[in-house]
Amino acid sequence: MKKLADYGADDHPADDPERAQASWTVALMDDCEPCGGLRVELTVEEAGQAGRGVVAHLAPATARRLRAALATALREMGEPVD
Repeated sequence: MKKLADYGADDHPADDPERAQASWTVALMDDCEPCGGLRVELTVEEAGQAGRGVVAHLAPATARRLRAALATALREMGEPVD
């Protein structure tokens, strides 16, 4: 089973010659036998290069740690954290 949570692209200009624009996908999945349970699947890849990115299978504790890191970065920017 794989259930899409959300997807999108970063906000970097697509025409920057030094850095590629990235796309991301977050899903819930249970079809990784070595993982031993449900995982949050995070995929990050260059926009337009489907299948060539990096896929992370995050346990709930690791997904929470990533969420906390994003919240910390937002607070450092002066942005509200929901």
